[in-house]
Amino acid sequence: MLLFLNLEKVKKEKREMGSGSKVGNSSFDYSFKVLLIGDSGVGKSSLLLSFISKYLHHHLSPTIGVDFKIKLFTIGGKRVKLTIWDTAGQERFGTVISSYYRGAHGIILVYDVTKRESFTNLADIWAREVELYSTNPDCIKILVGNKVDKESERAVTKEEGMALAQEHRCLFLECSAKTRENVQQCFNDLTLKMLEVPSLRENGSSIVKRQKQIHNKPRSGDCCSQ
Repeated sequence: MLLFLNLEKVKKEKREMGSGSKVGNSSFDYSFKVLLIGDSGVGKSSLLLSFISKYLHHHLSPTIGVDFKIKLFTIGGKRVKLTIWDTAGQERFGTVISSYYRGAHGIILVYDVTKRESFTNLADIWAREVELYSTNPDCIKILVGNKVDKESERAVTKEEGMALAQEHRCLFLECSAKTRENVQQCFNDLTLKMLEVPSLRENGSSIVKRQKQIHNKPRSGDCCSQ
């Protein structure tokens, strides 16, 4: 009996996870895919975890390949689900990462304000990858300078960051994943901008509708499918 109950619980959890309209019993209006890119070690994983968790994470292992997290929150009067893909940043994973650009509604390009190379690589490598692999012409991009808590070690000025963002038509923000300064603002700005674009809004709501249809479709073994 215990085994049967556990199996039923697993099935129920899978159904809830597979439902596009509900995550943790919370409905949402739009579903957007967001990609985090930039050199390894710039703090992409820390930035993501600072956004989705109330706990600070000071020591994280490097991301291997690609990981993703889901965040539900309300903004602009709309309930939004963000599926945020965190990429490794190592060059050897480049062929794997290219496929994750597909269908992205938003891209966060991250550099470390204390590491000049991570900033120049955004223009020389990552911005070019976005142009090459991004399949959504209306995709919103935001350039983020992380680790402003290390002001004494700064190697990239705020003005330089703003200039690069303007050159590549990106939003811009400096933040600290460690202290959470501007972390929420980063994702808020990106999400609000995505909601302003009709094609992204339509696509984000279409995803929700498709997922609802999948969730409501009778499954083999259900009483209504027999």
